Amino acid sequence: MFKIVSEALGDTLIMVFFSTVFSVMLGFVIAIILTVTAPKGLKENKIIYKSLDVIINILRGFPFVILMVFMIPLTKALVGTYIGIIGAIVPLTIASAPFVARVIESSLKEVDSGVVEAAKSFGATDAQIIFKVMIKEAIPSIISGLTLIIISIIGYSAMAGSVGAGGLGHVAITYGYQRFQTDIMITTVIILIVIVQGLQSLGNYIYKKLS
Repeated sequence: MFKIVSEALGDTLIMVFFSTVFSVMLGFVIAIILTVTAPKGLKENKIIYKSLDVIINILRGFPFVILMVFMIPLTKALVGTYIGIIGAIVPLTIASAPFVARVIESSLKEVDSGVVEAAKSFGATDAQIIFKVMIKEAIPSIISGLTLIIISIIGYSAMAGSVGAGGLGHVAITYGYQRFQTDIMITTVIILIVIVQGLQSLGNYIYKKLS
């Protein structure tokens, strides 16, 4: 049992790590574009903002399991397979990126407009305002939001495991449910709870330090 669960834990951590990295990279870019082109933004553009806004809302409304199936052709084209941990990273990234974008966008919008105006009065460029003022001020809020995103990705990875992605979700379904091995089911649940609790505590600690 130890070998099965430990290998599954490793697969889950790999899925979560790479999905988090890629979704944060993609979501960060989208959030910057949304912030810049938003009404009263630095470079207001209603067409770009509304287009991205609609796409993000559509993706956020997709149940993850359906999204995984819907994305099978794209996933296979990108990484050569739609099963296993490699095949799960693509849909996990696409599912998480819209939430990352919203978290970062919301955090940037919370930055005091007076700070932005002060930066403008000192002759700061748009890029300097975004990266040296807004993001710097919003980091604690962004960290808090990303903590919740990572926890959500862990939940998604467990669902992905139920349809062949591997990881703790796969072990829980295959051994705990289908083979009635209750000890494995309980072990996987406890591991997931410990991981989530640890991440939340770490996120809270970092938030307090940065605040």
